[in-house]
Amino acid sequence: MRIAVAGGTGTVGRHIVEIARSRDHEAVVLSRSEGVDLTNGAELASALAGVEVVIDAASTATQSADESRAFFGAVTTNLLTAGEATGVAHHIALSIVGSDLAPFGYYAGKAEQERLVRAGRVPWTILRATQFHEFAAQILGQVKLGPVGLVPKMVSQPVAAREVAERLVDLAERDPAGLAADLAGPEVLRMRDMVRAYAAATGDRANPPGRPGRPGRPGPTLELPLPGGFGKALRDGTILPAPGADRGTQTFAEWIAEPHGRP
Repeated sequence: MRIAVAGGTGTVGRHIVEIARSRDHEAVVLSRSEGVDLTNGAELASALAGVEVVIDAASTATQSADESRAFFGAVTTNLLTAGEATGVAHHIALSIVGSDLAPFGYYAGKAEQERLVRAGRVPWTILRATQFHEFAAQILGQVKLGPVGLVPKMVSQPVAAREVAERLVDLAERDPAGLAADLAGPEVLRMRDMVRAYAAATGDRANPPGRPGRPGRPGPTLELPLPGGFGKALRDGTILPAPGADRGTQTFAEWIAEPHGRP
């Protein structure tokens, strides 16, 4: 099967490509590095020639609702338009658990993505997943007050990005299913504890006070309650999966222990 992967060089996308190829599928990477601009559709129609399934795992680094809606709106519209024109039989979108209940910030774009996919003419599947294990590494050291690292106050049920990729390829091998069962990790954790564990395991390489080239001792990490509806959703369990969601198997501690879990 010829599968196109939007965001095929990203956190989940690179795993999708690897897994698809290991199952003898042809994986086409849709990214700027491959000459495809998803935001304006440049070269997209030619890249989708002969493609049967599109998996959209594209992402953007923003917490602005307007920017997120603009990005996912453009990418989804372009993928669906080109997919319909080239005969794509199945469009799969990776979304986030809670995006329908808390359409704020980054989640606003995912809500817009889901709306467009549902309204499109290409048969579709949407998989909502919880935050990835990699999220703790991404936010480590992003916001600091002196030596103190600040992280949003939130509860999460993180899942390994590779397990999400495996599920997406599974779905690509099946008929369109509409809204698939949510996918979450095996345990509920506070983001503060995840970041602290990651910092301890890696020596807080985001801010090493030790000698050049050697990790230093991790600094303190404190929770910061975010304001508004989005902050409330992060704290009150809105972004946790509902009963009946599927569960991954790899714990956060197991992910940290693996070589790819460290920078």
